[in-house]
Amino acid sequence: MARRGGKILVDALLEQGVEHLFGLPGGAVIALFDELYEAPIKTILTRHEQGAGHMADGYARATGKVGVCVATSGPGATNLVTAISTAYMDSIPLVAITGQVKTHLIGNDAFQEADMTGISRPITKHNYLVKDARELGRIVREAFYIASTGRPGPVLIDLPADVTAQSVEGEIDTAMQLPGYRPSAGGHPGQIRKAAEAINASARPVLYVGGGVITSGASEQLRELARKGNIPVTTTLMGLGVFPETDPLSLHMLGMHGTVYANYAVTHCDLLIAVGARFDDRITGKIEQFAPSAKIIHVDVDPTSIGKNVRVDIPVVGDAGAILTELLPLVQQHQRGEWLEKIAQWKRDFPLSYRRGGDEVKPQAVIEELYRATEGEAIVVTDVGQHQMWAAQYYQYTEPRTFLSSGGLGTMGFGLPAGIGAQFGRPDKQVVVVTSDGSLQMNIQEMATAVLHRLPIKIALLNNGYLGMVRQWQELFFDRRYSHTYLANGNPDFVKLAEAYGAVGILVEEPEEVAGALERAMALKEVPVLMDFHTAPEENVFPMVPAGEAIDQMLSGMA
Repeated sequence: MARRGGKILVDALLEQGVEHLFGLPGGAVIALFDELYEAPIKTILTRHEQGAGHMADGYARATGKVGVCVATSGPGATNLVTAISTAYMDSIPLVAITGQVKTHLIGNDAFQEADMTGISRPITKHNYLVKDARELGRIVREAFYIASTGRPGPVLIDLPADVTAQSVEGEIDTAMQLPGYRPSAGGHPGQIRKAAEAINASARPVLYVGGGVITSGASEQLRELARKGNIPVTTTLMGLGVFPETDPLSLHMLGMHGTVYANYAVTHCDLLIAVGARFDDRITGKIEQFAPSAKIIHVDVDPTSIGKNVRVDIPVVGDAGAILTELLPLVQQHQRGEWLEKIAQWKRDFPLSYRRGGDEVKPQAVIEELYRATEGEAIVVTDVGQHQMWAAQYYQYTEPRTFLSSGGLGTMGFGLPAGIGAQFGRPDKQVVVVTSDGSLQMNIQEMATAVLHRLPIKIALLNNGYLGMVRQWQELFFDRRYSHTYLANGNPDFVKLAEAYGAVGILVEEPEEVAGALERAMALKEVPVLMDFHTAPEENVFPMVPAGEAIDQMLSGMA
């Protein structure tokens, strides 16, 4: 029986267990969307291709599955670039399918032609230009395997219109052909043994944990290791939730806007155990003074990440879950009372804090109240900026895949569509999008998608009338010269805007209104709710490590 290329593609997606697909139709993918018309895949029509990409990304982060998005050729495909790059920087498994002009027109500057394999090469783990529909079954299987194994990442399939419409007779060979791709799994036994010996000999160890532990599903092994060895745990932004922040061993987040006690602990430790983290510049600060007295163990599935930014004494290449499982029996129980007391003293002396009171709504207080209103059980999705850091600091995460944010690329406009994707993937969870007046407007059109599907997402808009993080730097380092960061005089009425889309809008201007607004929002079901919190315009994120400084040289903001 003959099948068209579009049907082969849909069948291949079903074989991979795809339940949700995010995208926007166009001329080059019309034959594919025709096949999707009756397919048992829930296709979510978005209002912009970037929104589709971020939805697939948020879906992947919340569920651990591969997210899938579709766009047409030319501008549709290029609109996916930011979303693909966002996924690439954060190692998120994504398959992006883009339409392309007919094969005989490629390279002729045809209408809506863009060289997507060339454009996407630096921001994908792999990409394909399909020339024959007979290859589609194999290519889809390979794409999902590549996207989800090793260090995950996005894979792009560029699909010419004539290939989608091509009719193919007979069986399709779907056997993968990846002779050069062998992702690491278990680590070298000798290196694991060396790591255990270093941990057992250490007096002041710290576990520095990133999103790779969440990706590998190794949260339980990590928690067991920390508790068995009494090892304090600090996480990157991407690692929030991998270790309960309510646990006494938690140091919370480290780095530029991390806690004082996390940064002090890393600076004074004698052993730093990095698992699934890549020593990003926002973490290390002045690299010559990062963990200066520590021996460093680095566990990572990506061998190119080891030794790239910092010297490593004991490299262990492989999957975090497999390595932690092998490491656990070799690690001895250890009290480490003196080290833990020192950290406890830093926690008492330098807690996260801000100036409370007054007649302005404090953004930190909104996040604290959000934590209480959701009982710490929500999936929190953020955009990028000050609100992102407050959400990281003042909401206590206890489970993996409950804090979703653009860490590596820092993409404003990520929050709302990613929150929509997360809500589709986890309908059992309350999804809260924490955003700002700058970020929200970059993909506000996806409010229509949320309303159309009656998604109960809650949007906490911390509206300070500025591009807040840039304004903070202008205040602290550029003599308060607020060059083009003031937004308030051009901002819309966000409550009316939400209502225009069919959502519920709630205005909050007084501190005493915060708790009530959140209580009302959480009670509303089957409708998006936007809470417009008018917050203190010049509130800053502290602690803060100035650019070029060591991570123990922090501004507290409390002078």
